[in-house]
Amino acid sequence: MKERIHTMSGQYKSREEKRLAQQKKAKGNGKGKKKSFFAKAIISLFIIGIIGMLSGAGLFAYYASKAPELDESLLKDPIASEIFDMNGDLITTVGTEKRDYVNYEQIPPLMEDAILATEDNRFYKHNGIDIIRLGGAVIANVTNGFGSEGASTLTQQVIKGSFLSPDKTLERKAQEAWLAVKLEQDYTKQEIFEMYFNKVYMSAGINGFGTAATYYYGKELKDLELHEAALLAGMPQSPNNYNPFDYPENAEKRRNIVLSLMHQHEKISQEEMEQAQAMPVTESLVSEEAREERSIDKYQAFVDVVIDEVAELGDYNLFTDGLKVYTTVDPKAQERVEAILAGEAIDFEYPTRHEEIFQAGITLLDTQTGEIRAIGGGQAYGEENKRGFNFAVDQKRQPGSTIKPLLDYAPGIEHEKWSTYHQFKDEPYTYDKGTEVNNWDGQFKGDVSMRLSLWDSRNVPAVKALKEVGIDKGTEFIANLGLKFDEPLYESSAIGATPGVNSVQMAGAYAAFGNGGIYNKPHSVTKVILRDGETEVNVDPEPKTAMKDYTAYMINDMLKDVLQPGATGIYANVQGLPMAGKSGTTNYDKTYIAENGIPKNEAPDSWFVGYTTNYTASVWTGYKEMQYSLNPLERRIAQYIVKDIMSYVSQDIDTQDFKKPKSVVESPVEKGSNPARLPSDYTPEDRITYELFVRGTEPSKVSEQFDKIPAPKGLEGEFDNDKKTITLTWDYDDDDRKPSFEVKASFNGEDSKVLSTTSEKGLIVENIAADGSYTFTVTAVDGEQRSEPVSVTVNVEGQEPEEDIEETPEGEENEDGANEEDEEENGEGNGDGENEEDETTPPAEDGTDEENDDDAGEDQGEGEGNGNTGGTGTDTNSNDDQ
Repeated sequence: MKERIHTMSGQYKSREEKRLAQQKKAKGNGKGKKKSFFAKAIISLFIIGIIGMLSGAGLFAYYASKAPELDESLLKDPIASEIFDMNGDLITTVGTEKRDYVNYEQIPPLMEDAILATEDNRFYKHNGIDIIRLGGAVIANVTNGFGSEGASTLTQQVIKGSFLSPDKTLERKAQEAWLAVKLEQDYTKQEIFEMYFNKVYMSAGINGFGTAATYYYGKELKDLELHEAALLAGMPQSPNNYNPFDYPENAEKRRNIVLSLMHQHEKISQEEMEQAQAMPVTESLVSEEAREERSIDKYQAFVDVVIDEVAELGDYNLFTDGLKVYTTVDPKAQERVEAILAGEAIDFEYPTRHEEIFQAGITLLDTQTGEIRAIGGGQAYGEENKRGFNFAVDQKRQPGSTIKPLLDYAPGIEHEKWSTYHQFKDEPYTYDKGTEVNNWDGQFKGDVSMRLSLWDSRNVPAVKALKEVGIDKGTEFIANLGLKFDEPLYESSAIGATPGVNSVQMAGAYAAFGNGGIYNKPHSVTKVILRDGETEVNVDPEPKTAMKDYTAYMINDMLKDVLQPGATGIYANVQGLPMAGKSGTTNYDKTYIAENGIPKNEAPDSWFVGYTTNYTASVWTGYKEMQYSLNPLERRIAQYIVKDIMSYVSQDIDTQDFKKPKSVVESPVEKGSNPARLPSDYTPEDRITYELFVRGTEPSKVSEQFDKIPAPKGLEGEFDNDKKTITLTWDYDDDDRKPSFEVKASFNGEDSKVLSTTSEKGLIVENIAADGSYTFTVTAVDGEQRSEPVSVTVNVEGQEPEEDIEETPEGEENEDGANEEDEEENGEGNGDGENEEDETTPPAEDGTDEENDDDAGEDQGEGEGNGNTGGTGTDTNSNDDQ
């Protein structure tokens, strides 16, 4: 069997061999089938892949087509602006997003290394999309679900933060990738890193690493230590959760991860990593007290002025443009103003009798530059909301008498060269339409100088002054001082009936007086630097000559009197400080008083503007609603505030007095002369005042008012023993004059007394009863002019003294029926008498009012005098008026 099977060609030797052969054949057939299946599968997948890629590309293209354009303005985020004081110290930031913009060149390498190691280590190698990182993210998203891990580069994060929503959708990711590639084509890597560095949110309402360095560590970027830079670099992944103030443990863990990544990418050594990780995270953070202090919005009323002023410079927005604004505010002065408004730095109390809060608008300027040193926006300013009603700038009220130097008198000096002695007739007066003009005291003082008119704030002279110089010239003059009105001015504008003004405008106008006639527009900003840190905006206002130097000086000199004792501005006076100023009060009309039940002596507004060569302070006081009024005592508060401010800012500095220019001369003037005359050698001292004149207009003629007239001649005296009389006779040669003659008598060298005043050239003196020496003097009197006296002595001998002559008690009748009071009244009584004393006393330079002369009683009536002779004098002319 074995031999047969073995020898059979093509047959198997056994069944086992056959089975094995069949199995082998079957294996060969299966391998072919598998190869065919896999080939088909690969081809199918390839086709599907191509289809998928085409579909994906189409979808990507579709999503990309809907992507927004690369808008450069959106790449530059809103940045809060910084505002600095006059010393260059930061006051506050203004804007919804707190962001200190940092240029790429200012970013420390340490900070850049920390960020790149954490966020995008291959930033400088990819073109906006990191394929390697993307592959890892795809696997993670397939394994753990879409959106479980991001692959965004810094470029993509810039795109997402600038143009796209934070939603994790396929559309947003496609658009993000597309725009990232475009961004890399249009900008350099450094520019893109700068965008990210300043754009990223860092919790607590702040953006950018530069802002975060200041907020969390109180440092500049260049001063950050490794552990601090690592903490900041790790925050963008979850800013609020990694805020070290709120979650220090979370922040520390995240910081340590960043340090590990920096070591992994060979940015720091092992030792540096470990040392930084060992640092407590809270150790170098700013204190809570410092954060609270920094969060307070300082100087809100002043900052509001800055915001408005920057807006006027051009197309700038403090809230979004990231400007650095350097201002004029003096922190000490501003804090003093705020303390005054809070009632903490003054010796008076604000009134509370009305339901509305008493308010004050305050402006303090540098007189020489027009720079605003402080703004007081009112009591409780900014407590309810920022950008509130600012009483220093928003409240515009009529200026009252503070307009008088500006509108009425300064234009007269400027155009007509009035002197400070220029005369006005203070008398009953009406406007052209018939309305009466009243003075504050209801009185009229006759001929008064411009100095007295300003000092005593007389209304009638002010109106006459404006009419004399012309309303057009007055309007033009104040327009050069920043007081430009849309409405025309009228006669009543002379005493304050103008459109409303604010404290800033009034401060600017008055500062021009103290600055020698140079006007500087009040301003709060000295320099603005744009967000690039280099471009500077020109903001300096140009000074302009608003008046002649003689106009400014003469107004200054007169307004210094306003702060002297007895004047209207005495409550603003600072002892020893050369300051000028003017008060102002507005009035209600009669109808308004009646309708609102307002007392007649109350007013809606009170002003005071005071200035030195260094500072100008302008203060308005009153209420927001006009129906709430100020009584006379409350109207002094404006002056108290000016006194407090000017005293505070002037301490420990030298304040020069106003310097008289060469264009001004001071000259003596005889009071009452019109036009001005120089006093003569005979003018009494109390009738001489010293006034200012524009050089070349000073008086050159001498007054003859008090010149000596010719004296009587040939005075003789003869005693008649029988009649017991002495007869006096004299001559007078000046036929052009009809003087009266004042006769005085003296007995034995005692003081002389007036016997009589007569128009005749002789006098009989009766009742000569005692021996002795009788000396008589006769003086010619013509109005206020007097001659030199002439004298004669008559010696009487052999007379027996009269007996039983008793001195008549005061008030009792003498033998001739006249009592001593009557005799004194007849012999020495005043002619017209003096006016009743006014409430105020004129300044020392003017003395008393021209109507209130000390010599008012010299023109005496005739009568009988009781002299040492014991007799009476009788005028030889019995027909003279008494």
